[in-house]
Amino acid sequence: MTNINFIQERINISSKSIENTLKLFSEDCTIPFIARYRKDTTGNLNEVQIEDIYKLNHQFFEILKRKENILKSMEEQDALTADLKQRIESSFDLQELEDYYLPFKKKRKTKADSARENGLEPFAKIIMAQNSSNLNSLAQKYLNDNIQTVDEAFQGARDIMAEWINENIYVRKNLRRLFQKTALITSKVIKTKLEEDAAQKFKQYFDWQESLNRIPSHRLLAILRAETEGFVRTKIEVDKNEALNFIDKSIVKNNSESAEQIYLAIEDSYKRLLEPSLSTEVLAEAKAKADEKSIQVFAENLSQLLLAPPLGEKRILAIDPGFRTGCKVVCLDEKGDLLHNETIFPHPPQNETAMAVKKIKSLISAYNIEAISIGNGTAGRETEFFIKKIRFDRDLQVFVVSEAGASIYSASKIAREEFGNYDVTVRGAVSIGRRLSDPLAELVKIDAKSIGVGQYQHDVDQLKLKNELDSVVMRCVNSVGINLNTASKSLLSYVSGIGEKMAENIVNFRTENGAFQSRKELKKVPRLGEKAFQQSSAFLRIHNAKNPLDNSSVHPETYDLVEKMAKNLKLKSEELIGNKEKIKLINPENYISENIGVLGIKDILKELEKPGLDPRKSAKVFEFDPNLKSIKNLKAGMTVPGIVNNITAFGCFVDLGIKESGLVHISQLKEGFVSDVNEVVKLQQQVMVKVLEVDEDRKRVQLTMVL
Repeated sequence: MTNINFIQERINISSKSIENTLKLFSEDCTIPFIARYRKDTTGNLNEVQIEDIYKLNHQFFEILKRKENILKSMEEQDALTADLKQRIESSFDLQELEDYYLPFKKKRKTKADSARENGLEPFAKIIMAQNSSNLNSLAQKYLNDNIQTVDEAFQGARDIMAEWINENIYVRKNLRRLFQKTALITSKVIKTKLEEDAAQKFKQYFDWQESLNRIPSHRLLAILRAETEGFVRTKIEVDKNEALNFIDKSIVKNNSESAEQIYLAIEDSYKRLLEPSLSTEVLAEAKAKADEKSIQVFAENLSQLLLAPPLGEKRILAIDPGFRTGCKVVCLDEKGDLLHNETIFPHPPQNETAMAVKKIKSLISAYNIEAISIGNGTAGRETEFFIKKIRFDRDLQVFVVSEAGASIYSASKIAREEFGNYDVTVRGAVSIGRRLSDPLAELVKIDAKSIGVGQYQHDVDQLKLKNELDSVVMRCVNSVGINLNTASKSLLSYVSGIGEKMAENIVNFRTENGAFQSRKELKKVPRLGEKAFQQSSAFLRIHNAKNPLDNSSVHPETYDLVEKMAKNLKLKSEELIGNKEKIKLINPENYISENIGVLGIKDILKELEKPGLDPRKSAKVFEFDPNLKSIKNLKAGMTVPGIVNNITAFGCFVDLGIKESGLVHISQLKEGFVSDVNEVVKLQQQVMVKVLEVDEDRKRVQLTMVL
């Protein structure tokens, strides 16, 4: 089997598209570049499909590597028969490969190994053949210094047979299927932990049973977390009689004298070897699927958060609220650079409200502020009320933004590099302001796991989570396009073909030589060669460039094509840009060549209509219910506005402007069945919800969107 066959068996994509995509990967092309600028080559595959091809190709070669190691080990043991070699070489199922290898895997000394050392393997073979009688007298022949009784001889033989049964591929395959289809997961509370406060959040799992192949991902992860934290014990089991009956029918041939010993060996093999092994295996399988689902939820949330509407290049006053330590205030210019910082104390215990009003008014005027950004943490709501009571001499939009992860950023190496002379409170306030002007540019500086939009993100495979979130960030950054002259090192590092070191070189070059005037100047950056230029240049924008195409997603490799189109219309290329009437006259078929097809040309024409258009919507002001200040103000039956601040597999959480977010269960999103929460709501969506239930003691609020 080739890698192309392997991939095609698992995803419904033509072999030609797979082959061409793999060729592009071999030429060091990135996923965003392939998806955007090689559509004709791939057959218009999207980024997810291209990433699937990449992952499956990697998986194929990992399987080949594992096969090679298995075959080498078996050859060294002189255990590789022609039949076994053929089976291993033709298999591309990792579980099956491990089953073939199981009898030859180096492991710690077993009961069966001891029995073999004592010369009992021939006796075990005789019993397993099931055609001998008078086994008691036969057992006498195998007595020695270590095996002194017939019972010991039978026990040793059974130990060997139990191992053979465990290693029987047919038995393992079918039992695995039984476990996959019918296994139940049960959890029982550890009695000594029953009354502990920390255990109460897992109370529903103190006595729980559910089908393992139907359990929702969030519930499985919750149960496993409860076990990890030492509050419950879990068990995976199937109907023991069904399992034993199957093995009996597979192994026992007749009612000979041997049958009794084989039945005992089967029971021992199941209890001691098969059940523990297969239950661990299917639980790991279920956990991997739950991880995948959880990572998908996190990735979707992160994507929505990164692509949240930006306010754009505005002068912003940002406030990191606080009570005792005051509210840290910063003023930022249109590019997000820090102009001024100070602290005000409008809240208890100082209550310097009049002085705070005076300072805010003065800053608004002095720095020509156009919008105010307030963090939604402690004292956030009180600060919003304080700001909205002030009468300004101009119209100001007031936004409340999530400050999740701001403290992580403010203490990070990136923040220290940006604001080495300022303390963490100033850095945090700057982050809150920049999140309003451009959420994407600011949030890429923070470890995605700290942004607070995940579902059991600390319980899933951390490497898989990191890889998926990195892919999401890269996808978002490249879908938007980056201002080459203002982008931070963090943002640039996610651009196709750039990476961390190259991003640093770009920033250093920009600092030493001033703003880039054209995309061509990128080639002057140290170590940025032709391949990096090809992969990155079209995702980088230069505002007010001499060539307006440098502020578009048109790739430099097709600038000549645009000039040709313009010339054919008796226009200059800059006169064609944004000229919808003239663009409509262009027939893509007339410009097809071996370098670009109709899909690529249509993309160019679409971009020429609105060059450099940001795909994100504009930020909108939102106001919470002014009467809601704490959970005590919430009553069942109230209808209130809110913002979706987290999405999970079982529903979404809504920020109501108080400390506690309310849960809208998936069944309460709309009338009728909902299979995917993202079909109904998106992160940061403004919604109206009705309060169903308020539990002040447990700080839980149940909401519905079915009004």
